[in-house]
Amino acid sequence: MQGAPDYLLPLLQLSDSALPTGAFSHSLGMETHLHTGLVHDEESFANWLTQFIRIQLVHGDGLAIRFAVEAETLTELFRVDRELNAAALPREIREAGVKMGARMLEIAGSVFPCKDLDDYAAALKSGECSGHPALAFAIAGKNLGVPLAELLTTYLFSTVTSLTQNAIRGIPLGQNAGQRVLCAAHQEVRDAVVLIQALGREDFGVTAPGLEIAQMQHERQRARMFMS
Repeated sequence: MQGAPDYLLPLLQLSDSALPTGAFSHSLGMETHLHTGLVHDEESFANWLTQFIRIQLVHGDGLAIRFAVEAETLTELFRVDRELNAAALPREIREAGVKMGARMLEIAGSVFPCKDLDDYAAALKSGECSGHPALAFAIAGKNLGVPLAELLTTYLFSTVTSLTQNAIRGIPLGQNAGQRVLCAAHQEVRDAVVLIQALGREDFGVTAPGLEIAQMQHERQRARMFMS
C-alpha cells in the first residue's frame, strides 16, 4: 500500500491556522470595513473575502510564493522579498508581513531546517531583506519538495481560514456560518492557484485601492480588536 508523500505532514503543520505566527491578531483591513458596516454578516464577509483573494492575495503573497519557488539564486529570492515589502503601502500591512514573516521563518527553520532558510534568516538579520511569511513558507515548501500547486493551495487556504476565524470573532459570525464561507471559498482558491501560475511579473503587486485605503485608515481607528 502507498503512503502519503513525505512532504504532506510538514506542509499541514506549516499551513495549520493555529501555527503561532500571530495571524490571529491581524484582519488585513477587514476591521475597518467592520467599523463602517460594509462587512457585517456572513454574506458581506464572504464578498469581502472573495475580493481579497482575487486581488491582494493572488497578486501579492501568491505570486511571491511562485517567484520564490522559481528563483534560482539568492539574488532573485531577495528581489522578491524587497518587491513584496515595497508593494505593501499601508504601514500596518508592511509591519504585519515583517512580524509574521519572522515567526514563520523561526518556526520553519527550527522544525524543518535547510540552508535556504538559514540564508534568508541571515539576510533578515543583516537588513538585506525585510521578511514575509509567504516567502518563508515558499522556501520551506520548495526544500520539502512540495509541488507548486499544492504549496499555493495550502498557503492561500490557510490565510483564508485565519481571516474567517477572525471574522467569526469580529463580526461576530457563528461557527457554522464560518464553515459555509470556507466551503464557498474552495473554488475561489482553486481558481486563484490556476491564475497565479499564468500571471506575469508585471502583475506582481496589483492591489485594490479601496482595500489599501481601508488598511491605512485602520491605523487611526479608535477602537480595535486587531493589529491591522
